[in-house]
Formats: sequence, C-alpha cells, structure tokens
Amino acid sequence: RAGKSQIKIFDPAMRLTATRHLEFRSDLGSAIERDQLRLVFQPMVDLRTHRVVGAESLLRWEHPTRGPIAPSEFIPIAERAGLIVPIGRWVVDQSIKAASQWQERGPQRVSINVSALQIRSPEFVDQVRRSLEVHRLDPTLVVLEFTETMLVEEIESASDNLAPLRELGVLIAIDDFGTGYCSLSYLQQFPVDIVKIDRQFIDELDEETLDMSLARMILQLTSGLDVISIAEGIERPAQLRALQALGCDIGQGYLLSGPLEAEELQRRFGVA
Repeated sequence: RAGKSQIKIFDPAMRLTATRHLEFRSDLGSAIERDQLRLVFQPMVDLRTHRVVGAESLLRWEHPTRGPIAPSEFIPIAERAGLIVPIGRWVVDQSIKAASQWQERGPQRVSINVSALQIRSPEFVDQVRRSLEVHRLDPTLVVLEFTETMLVEEIESASDNLAPLRELGVLIAIDDFGTGYCSLSYLQQFPVDIVKIDRQFIDELDEETLDMSLARMILQLTSGLDVISIAEGIERPAQLRALQALGCDIGQGYLLSGPLEAEELQRRFGVA
C-alpha cells in the first residue's frame, strides 16, 4: 500500500491487525441484516436557554464474539471496503426515523455524519429524500455533517450534491472545523448553515484564555457569516462558561450529556 522501493520490518502484531481487519470486513457486510448495529444520540444544548435542541446520531457495533467495537476501529474498515455506503444509508434512515418520533417534545434536530463515499454517490440525495418522505419529517430538522477536510478534498462532488440537499431543506454543517484547511472562501462557496468547532480548540479554552483563543476567532467568523456555531467536547465547567461569554450558540459534550440510547433520551428530556 505504501509503494515500491521500500523495506519494512515485519512485526507479529501486524498479522494480528490484518487478521482482525479481514474478520471485521467480513462481519460488517452482514451487520445490518443481523441487527448488530445501533444508534445512540448525544444531546446538543442551547447555551443561552439551556434547552436541548437536537442530538447527534452516533453509530455503534456490537460484534457477536468480540462485543462492542469502537467506531474509530470499524468505520475506517467499512470505508476501505466500500461498506460505508450501505451502512451510511441505514444510519440516515434510522436517524430520520428516530427524529420523527421526537417532534411532540424534546430534541428537534438530528445531526447525521456523512462520509466522502456517500457524498460521491449520485443516489445520496434521493436516499435522503425518500427517508424524509417515508418518515414524514420536516427537512429543516435534519443536519448533515461533513468534515472540513472532506468538503475540500471532494469539492466537485460535494458542490454537486450540497445544492440539491439544500433544495430539500436539510441543513449543512462543517464538522471538526479548524483542523483542516477550509478557508473563508470555502465557507462562502459552500451553502453552510452550521459550523462545529473541533474539540481540540475547546480543550485549551477557559476564562483566562478568551482573548487569545482560536475558538474566539472562529466564533467571530461564524457570527460574521450568520451561521450557527456548535462547540464539541465540552467537559469542564470553565469551558462552558468561556463559550457562553464568547456567544457560542450550542454546546455538546460529556459535561452536558454523554451519548444516550433513544429510550433514555426520551425519558430524560421528555421526548414523546
């Protein structure tokens, strides 16, 4: 994979890793049919009203023999194997289905992560449209999250698909903002509604670093562009107070709530 004219020293751990990858790749192909995948939802909180206004859907895989597998381990395998497209289709449909059951009370919007392979697919827009129609959900309550780097690297296919997605009425978010190379020109080029500030900029934030923080500059940028700002990875009270002082719109992180099962989300936040 790294190319020719190289020497690599073999380590037995490499065989174990390769074997595990092959096993996971085979098992992932039937994970949906065997009902091994599930979604959990991490609430998003309005930092002004302290009200839960949405939730991000997060994928989990319960392996039949190895137990819970971390997303950081199986999602890259799914992407390399091309399985992220059917899995992503399932995630979109189940996320929209869950959000359609929330509309009496509680969280409104649902945020869904989208991969590069999905945005390249010419069927992706129709898949989102069908799920919205089947589950009768207002498109403005669906947020599709694309990483900053992926939008730039997939600029042609992203541009082709973002416009019809916006025509459907769904909202577009840039995830992990600040970690890649998305310039102001890209923010103006893409029809972006929401910017999610990467957690590494929240980690360094407290009341004593407000004036010098990169989070402050990003929030000034989002305010100037009139887009919604979301801070990820809030884990300390000092971070929360600093973000409120800076005027951040929405917060997400373990200080506010960890990921919850749909039933627990309904119980804790009064979702009908």
